[in-house]
Amino acid sequence: MIANTRRLSGTFVQLRSLKKSLTGCGLGMRVAAVTSVHHRHASDVRFLTNPRMDAIKQGRGGRSSFSGDVVTVFGASGFIGRYICNRLGKIGTQIIVPYRGDHYDVLRLKLVGDLGQVLFVPYHLCDEDDIRKAIKHSNVVINLVGRDWETRNFSYEQVHVEGSQRLARLSKEMGVERFLHVSALNSDREHEGYILKGGSNFLRTKGLGEQAVRDAFPEATIFRPSDVYGQEDRFLRYYAGLWRHQGKGLPLPKAGKDIWKQPVFVSDLAQGIIAATRDPDTAGKTYEAVGPRRYELGELVDWFHRVMRKGKDYGYIKYDMKWDPFFKIKAHMTEYLPSWPVNTLTRDKVEREAVTDLTTGLPTLEDLGVTLTKMEDRMDWELKPFRAGSYYDEEVGEFEPPAPPKYIEAR
Repeated sequence: MIANTRRLSGTFVQLRSLKKSLTGCGLGMRVAAVTSVHHRHASDVRFLTNPRMDAIKQGRGGRSSFSGDVVTVFGASGFIGRYICNRLGKIGTQIIVPYRGDHYDVLRLKLVGDLGQVLFVPYHLCDEDDIRKAIKHSNVVINLVGRDWETRNFSYEQVHVEGSQRLARLSKEMGVERFLHVSALNSDREHEGYILKGGSNFLRTKGLGEQAVRDAFPEATIFRPSDVYGQEDRFLRYYAGLWRHQGKGLPLPKAGKDIWKQPVFVSDLAQGIIAATRDPDTAGKTYEAVGPRRYELGELVDWFHRVMRKGKDYGYIKYDMKWDPFFKIKAHMTEYLPSWPVNTLTRDKVEREAVTDLTTGLPTLEDLGVTLTKMEDRMDWELKPFRAGSYYDEEVGEFEPPAPPKYIEAR
């Protein structure tokens, strides 16, 4: 110990003499810098001078970086949520995933981000303490919670109105900087109703949920998507499912005439939501998330069946459901199943089919820098699992390409 001390003191004496000899050459400052080096260890306590999350960004912005954002995604296990979490993980965002029920339902989301960047916390939508735990470290909260059908545990009002208001209110109380809420297109107006008096209760409660979020969190960013399609969606698979058909026939409201739809690709919607989280100018705005083209419902469904090789040659026909009372009874009976309705068929779902997608001039995904995807570029891939004779080893050019649908360019 004494020898080491003498050796260190001798080294400092040599550095001082070297500094004096080099001062006249202009090198004294460099030697002084060498003598003032401080060594830090991993166990040292270091206090942040700026506690903001964006002050501790690390990396170049990829998966193994930290973007400075901690985002809580409510409804991450749903169809849209999986795409949003995947994009958040790619840019180095730390993701908190609240879940209810079996943790295996969200297990695969562990892979969307780097090690330690995806965290899970159990919660209940009616338990405020659980919600506070899920958002207390986050600067961004995304609400994707919704129900396509009512259950014995949750009604539309409890999920779309009370639940959304609770999430927005607690996010405001906990100091969350950004709150993004996903609503639904056509929820901002009243509907006469096609088979349900007063129209769709789903759309009505979605509109009330928007108002509740605005009251609790005025700076919230709201998205109103039309029908969203993609892998494991409830739009294409709804019309491709056997339970939606009556044999080889397909009953539609008004036989699909004069009902216009503007479906949006799920990746476009996810890209727009991620862009909004990183743009402070989107605070307080409402965006209409729609696709680039408008299609008549009957023409759209006919095209789906041509792509699935289940067109007229297969025996497929569509007709007005008002001539088929048994279909309405089937949709009503499906609502009483204990868990998921078969093919997600309910009377409210059929009611929403009869509603034409209308835009009101609000900003769209294109205003967020999203290049919209055309349905024609995706349908061959999305509907391939539902083809007739899907295991048939066809030859090149054996089947003619299906005729594309008629459409109107959206403005």
